[in-house]
Parts: sequence; structure tokens; C-alpha cells
Amino acid sequence: QAQLVESGGGLVQAGDSLRLSCAVSGRTLSRSDMAWFRQAPGKEREFVAWLSWSGAGTTYTDSVQGRFTVSKDNDRNTAYLQMNNLSPDDTAVYYCALYKGGHSRYISSYDYWGQGTQVTVSS
Repeated sequence: QAQLVESGGGLVQAGDSLRLSCAVSGRTLSRSDMAWFRQAPGKEREFVAWLSWSGAGTTYTDSVQGRFTVSKDNDRNTAYLQMNNLSPDDTAVYYCALYKGGHSRYISSYDYWGQGTQVTVSS
């Protein structure tokens, strides 16, 4: 049974940066693909970024490409989402999740989720 705990969210201004963390227990990140999703008020949860178990493979949704970077520290068993040049459109609750199989951008492809961390970007 894996557990994921996100942290690092907060209230920032447009153009600022934040780094989210996802501390994982019960599963080794060095052998697990993982992803970040987000859910804005009144909207469905959407894919943000995916990181392969090796750390060598990444994919991003178009709206964050070039601004966000997903990474991990296997020694700490922790994943990160570095978010730069934030805009109000990035306001959402951000979730990390562990991959179980299937299409990497589908919610159903992930079996363990964190509780989420709120990111609010003011204009």
C-alpha cells in the first residue's frame, strides 16, 4: 500500500515560481513511473506531467511545456514539479500519482494518489 503526500503549494503572483514535492512511501520511485495532475475549480482533473521510472522520459501537457519540469530524487523517494512563470490559469489543486498501466495521460492509469496541494496564482 503506497502513500503519497504533496507539499509546496501556496499563493503566488503571476510570473512567480513554485516547486511542489511528492513524498512517496510504500513503493520505490526508482521502479515506478509517476505523474502530476491538477484540478481547477469546476473542471475535471487533467494531466500535467509524467516521469518515467528511470527519470529519462518525460511528457507534459501543451499548456505547461517549457514552464514546468518534473523530476525526482530516488534517495529521498520524492518527486518534484518545478513550476515557473506561473499564470492564473495554473490555479488548481495539484496531485501526484503512481502509474499502474495504460495510457499515461489517463486518470485510470494510476492507482495511488496524494491528497493534493493547492496552488493559487493571482494576476
